[in-house]
Amino acid sequence: MASDIEIAQKATLQPIQHIATKLGIATDDLIPYGKYKAKLPLTYIDEEKVKNCKLILVSAITPTPAGEGKTTTSVGLNEGLNKIGLKSTVVLREPSLGPVFGMKGGATGGGYAQVVPMEDINLHFTGDFAAVEKAHNLLSALIENQIQAKDPLVHIDPTSVVWKRVMDMNDRALRKIIVALGGKSNGYPRETGFDITVASEVMAILCLSKNLMDLKERLGNIYIGKAMDGKSVFAKDIKANGAMAALLKDAIQPNLVQTLEGNPAIIHGGPFANIAQGTNTLIATKTAMSLSDYVVTEAGFAFDLGGEKFLDIKCRMGGIQPRLVVLVATIRALKSHGGVAKDELKHENVEAMKKGFDNLEKHLENVASFGLKALVAINRFPTDSQAEIDALLTLCKEKNIAVSLSEVWAKGGEGAIDLATQAKAMIDASEMKPLQHVYELDWPIKQKIEAISQKIYGAAMVEFQPKALSDIKRIEKLGYGNLAVCMAKTQYSFSDDAKKINRPTGFTLTIREIELAAGAGFIIPMAGEIMRMPGLPNNPAAESIDVDEFGNISGLF
Repeated sequence: MASDIEIAQKATLQPIQHIATKLGIATDDLIPYGKYKAKLPLTYIDEEKVKNCKLILVSAITPTPAGEGKTTTSVGLNEGLNKIGLKSTVVLREPSLGPVFGMKGGATGGGYAQVVPMEDINLHFTGDFAAVEKAHNLLSALIENQIQAKDPLVHIDPTSVVWKRVMDMNDRALRKIIVALGGKSNGYPRETGFDITVASEVMAILCLSKNLMDLKERLGNIYIGKAMDGKSVFAKDIKANGAMAALLKDAIQPNLVQTLEGNPAIIHGGPFANIAQGTNTLIATKTAMSLSDYVVTEAGFAFDLGGEKFLDIKCRMGGIQPRLVVLVATIRALKSHGGVAKDELKHENVEAMKKGFDNLEKHLENVASFGLKALVAINRFPTDSQAEIDALLTLCKEKNIAVSLSEVWAKGGEGAIDLATQAKAMIDASEMKPLQHVYELDWPIKQKIEAISQKIYGAAMVEFQPKALSDIKRIEKLGYGNLAVCMAKTQYSFSDDAKKINRPTGFTLTIREIELAAGAGFIIPMAGEIMRMPGLPNNPAAESIDVDEFGNISGLF
């Protein structure tokens, strides 16, 4: 079979005006970025239509090196819903250049379930990430200027500054750096560092803002550090949020593209789920929900990370909720959780798959704890044996788990007919009830963190290191104890140890520190050794990416 990029490059794309027409969007309202991409105004959001739309959240079991395929399944399910005569739009995150040039590759789906133009979306797209990066680093520059100024608006204590810089690339050498060397005129020397752009609070704010004015207000609430008199300093105190919002005035508009089968796709925002909320913008989701009867969206990594944050943060802030959760699993991943090494996954091993089923069951329990129904999508790989497929389908049916064999990678929408049909039937048969959140916002910070750790992850207890306890006191003293919780934790395990696969029990989750993201509206407990600036692998994907004399790109995946 052809590679993902070969399939995408052979596709005949429709002009973006034709795609917009399918959603009832006037051509005059489009802001084209070439022939096949456009930005949309925020005026199409209709809260009444949002209430009536049937939102489907696609999540997954705990990720493994074998791959799960949430984006592929999301795109394929959207194709399938359209194939059975429903008006559906898929809403996804924008890819980060870190994974594109690193280990994971792009984020436009795979096989015959992709969004296109694949190269544009995976690389610079419409410049949204660049705008987030510039807005973030503008605040860094303004902080340095306040420290250096003879007559500053606020006398910032340089030793208290918590705001780092960001770059959309995996570069481990920038995690910890010393700035302002070379003399007094260059500023106050101190240790700081870089995070990857998707970990920026500016990205989180963009993805949770209701409109441009809400964005500007949230940017002003970014916590910087302390003044020399001990008072807290926020971005608005140094008049940074207006200029930052100006840099983001275009980036806040969602991006319209298309699937391989010519169905609408909206792609906007891109926070990671292991260090941020892991879902596309609220604006993009609500725009799609205003224009379609069904909307398929995804949350990053597994349900314990992206899924929980989607429901406890995004849904709570945006007043939305899904009607169904589609939980993606692969036989390869289940075997991996069952203890099979990556290079042995191509070999049949029914018993290992059954052992790894514990991981799937825990995620299904978590879905049910929110009061939601789940449909398991088995994302089929060519190496899956019929015996393994039959055993997994039988196991699901014995446990009364709704399940569908998805073949969207090989067949596109045709491979999702059963998945789409079952999804519709489950939504039609279920009554929409209020979400049962893991915690209440007015609970003490420790109690909220313990609720997520014990209910969702299965931890026996939570250990708060001295820095974390100090952070809790500081955050509560500032009056932010009622914010949501956005856990930063390894994506490879329910625990904070990536080596504890499948469904670990009896473990202690360690919280080493807690960051305040007042503008975004949440706090970020750092569990274990999670990093906000990844590094490149030994053989990064960048080594295989190339371009020829005609501008044709190869090697993307």
